[in-house]
Amino acid sequence: MKVLIIGSLAGDLGQAARIAIGRGAKLDQADNAESALIRLRSDAHIDLVLCDISHDVGAVVAALAAERIAVPVVACGTGDDPDAAVRAIQAGAREFLPLPPDPDLIAAILEAASGESHAMIVRDPAMAAAVHRAELVARADASVLISGESGTGKEVLAHHIHRKSRRAGGPFIALNCAAIPENLLESELFGHEKGAFSGAVARRLGKFEAAHRGTLLLDEISEMDIRLQAKLLRALQEREIDRIGGSAPVKVDVRILATTNRDLTAEVRRGTFREDLYFRLNVVSLRIPALRERPGDIPALAEHFCRKYAAVNGLPYRPLTPTAVTRLVAHHWRGNVREMENVIHRAVLLATGPEIAAADIELTQSDGTRQPLEAISAGGVASLVGRRMDDVERDLIIHTLGHTLGNRTHAATILGISIRALRNKLRDYTAHGVAVPPPAASAA
Repeated sequence: MKVLIIGSLAGDLGQAARIAIGRGAKLDQADNAESALIRLRSDAHIDLVLCDISHDVGAVVAALAAERIAVPVVACGTGDDPDAAVRAIQAGAREFLPLPPDPDLIAAILEAASGESHAMIVRDPAMAAAVHRAELVARADASVLISGESGTGKEVLAHHIHRKSRRAGGPFIALNCAAIPENLLESELFGHEKGAFSGAVARRLGKFEAAHRGTLLLDEISEMDIRLQAKLLRALQEREIDRIGGSAPVKVDVRILATTNRDLTAEVRRGTFREDLYFRLNVVSLRIPALRERPGDIPALAEHFCRKYAAVNGLPYRPLTPTAVTRLVAHHWRGNVREMENVIHRAVLLATGPEIAAADIELTQSDGTRQPLEAISAGGVASLVGRRMDDVERDLIIHTLGHTLGNRTHAATILGISIRALRNKLRDYTAHGVAVPPPAASAA
């Protein structure tokens, strides 16, 4: 991923930059908001903005919104001003990163911004067959439609196809169609010209142009509005795009990969997805089996995540006991690999012995509750009898926020929920008078 830093790289912000580079990020730097906007208009590769609170964070967020640039902003600053984090979040920052930087908090923020990790770990024959088919089609330029349940690793497979293709030396650009508001998605895809709409003060290049001579991944394509689908279809057919407000088409050389967790043929029948676009995207179809359909992958994935989150959190690596592995293999995994990753992350953080035992594995049941819940209180499960599930969930969330010093992104990762779901719950708690830990700097 690529990160744009607004501010001086001297001191703590420079240390944060070095940590981000160590985590695999590519960096760009701007001295102020004006020069940052110039870079953001011309470079659609930027995935995240880190803005020093010595600059006007609210103005940066407002300028991005006005120009329909859907890049998250994370504010950075020391704990000298206890209200700085609150002001930054209220101004529209996605998160607050306290300085001096904590490596695991930076890792959590980068992971949340970039989505899934891209390690291909395959042991089960069912998954091996899917990967083999993907490698066969990687050498061509045909569009590929990757289907599978949420959390199975569709973006991971898309990255693998790009790495095995003739376009591997070109850019890989991913756009989550479900994560970007409808009124911003067209500009993100196709870019816009100066004056195309109120707030368009300069030309901005979109993801199609950023992916020129490379690969463009349209993640969760089924969430795209049907009116925008028509413009996408033309881009695929003509190999050219029209910027919003543009007077002439722009030629692009892009291979399209698309993912969906829905049955697109059913969406076509319902009239929410264009049939001609479906056929254009579905030149080759790949289905990723659910994790419960490839149990042979579970031990290897668990081992990978144990090592990953021990390193991220500065903890010694501890192996899983055989009974812990047996418990993981027997679970249904409604959330697939993403759910499993969160389960292992929690186990790495909460386990106390030399190994991660079966009792350290908190699994989500079919009703959405977790079992076991010994980690919530010293009294164990017995102490929870008679309490409402909503109250237990609230206490777990508040306790986890305390553990992360108020960092919302890190807490959401540990809890295994989305940052949006966490913020909604915190908003409800505050409305009902519950004391919620402030964002990271204020907590520090």
